Amino acid sequence: MEENLQNKKYLTVKELIFYSLGLFGLQAIIFYINSYQVEFYSGSGMIDASKMVIVTFIILAAKLVSAVFDPLIGNLIDSKKGGKHGKLKPFIVISTIPLSILTVLIFCKVNLTGFALYAYIFVTTTLWSVAMTLGDVPSQGMSAVITPNPTERNNLIGFSGTLKSIGQAAPYVVVPAVCLCVPGGAGIEGTISTTEYLWCAIVISVLGSLMFLGIFFFNKERVPYEAERVSLKDMFGIIKNNKYLLLVVASYFLGFARQGAMAIQAQTANAILGGANKIIILGISTAVGTVISMAVTPILIKKFDEKKVFIAMSIYGGVSSVLAYFVAVWTNFNLIALIATLFLMGLQFGAVNIMPMIMVADSVDYYEWKTGKRTEGVAYAVLSLCIKVTLALGAAVCLAWVFADFTGYQANMTEFSDSVKKGVFFSYTVIPGITSALAAIPIFFYDLVGDKKKQISADLAARRGVVE
Repeated sequence: MEENLQNKKYLTVKELIFYSLGLFGLQAIIFYINSYQVEFYSGSGMIDASKMVIVTFIILAAKLVSAVFDPLIGNLIDSKKGGKHGKLKPFIVISTIPLSILTVLIFCKVNLTGFALYAYIFVTTTLWSVAMTLGDVPSQGMSAVITPNPTERNNLIGFSGTLKSIGQAAPYVVVPAVCLCVPGGAGIEGTISTTEYLWCAIVISVLGSLMFLGIFFFNKERVPYEAERVSLKDMFGIIKNNKYLLLVVASYFLGFARQGAMAIQAQTANAILGGANKIIILGISTAVGTVISMAVTPILIKKFDEKKVFIAMSIYGGVSSVLAYFVAVWTNFNLIALIATLFLMGLQFGAVNIMPMIMVADSVDYYEWKTGKRTEGVAYAVLSLCIKVTLALGAAVCLAWVFADFTGYQANMTEFSDSVKKGVFFSYTVIPGITSALAAIPIFFYDLVGDKKKQISADLAARRGVVE
């Protein structure tokens, strides 16, 4: 049975492409918000520079509040009876319109001040985060139900993870392109205007949403499940009794600022390179390393296993990030040295982005093997919650460091002192690097690999019988 499961093909090329493009589109929307929201508030004059630290923590609070809905959405998905379109795909359609509208709304300049403005930022960010979760949880959960073949699933997660990472960098190409197209726009060198931010939001949300909908139209849910409503107490029980899911959660929280640099790309480009639209240099340099890492990671997994690869790349991420800071300072932020070290930093992200997805999918199998219940909704809601909270925490810490008085960064500066550059780049490299290394600690206790993983897959295949 194990051999048949490993050899039988379920996943089609069309499904692989449209699932991956769907994640690309969603990530483009998410990282436009993550990378440009704070810079928009600062550059548009909506928020005074002295109040920017407050705004970073308002956004953090909004995302923490919205995170409460993640397990509730996961429970809603798990309790849904699968109809013609399955139990996961309908939520992708439901999420698309509110996510697009709220993305545009966040980049509308409003005539509010003081508490009213802070409340507006809090409410729009909270609603956006809930809408994002409504799409993110089922789209990530699809990787566990498209195919029961663990090898195909690893390949799916690897390939889609590559496009997902490229999608995260897509705004760094789209934003300068839009600025070049808007009459009198900022181009590459100038300061991005409020009109350009709004047009970028429209373009990215529309194109990203259309790509995201491809998951609904071109993918099939194949792994069987039984709909079951789970109480809040039971949800915590599911999480508590899934030790492998808990290890992934612990790793995420220890590595909370690992991708914090993504939140300060615009500020780093502005301070180090002399313009927010030069973010493309930072984004592409790191993205190239990430894409190569994504391509190599499945090969490394086959030769070693998920545990060893994750630990090695997390430690590598810490070392390469800290090294990037000292090389930049030593070379006085030489562009060639900067590109080279950012490329080396990017090599860590392929593995650390793919591994948690594989581990959570495997933890769903483990929990079904242990209890007879599949809990994609709860498991991926927990993953979404971890990603959301840790990204928010990492962004808040890195942004707070950038806008703190001891760093001295302001978006409308025309020249930046060496101390400002060093402060911003420290937040961009060293802080994420330290947490990257810490993320490896829980995975030392993760043993759902090799023969154990194969046996669980074989046992589940025998229980399910033939899967179409």
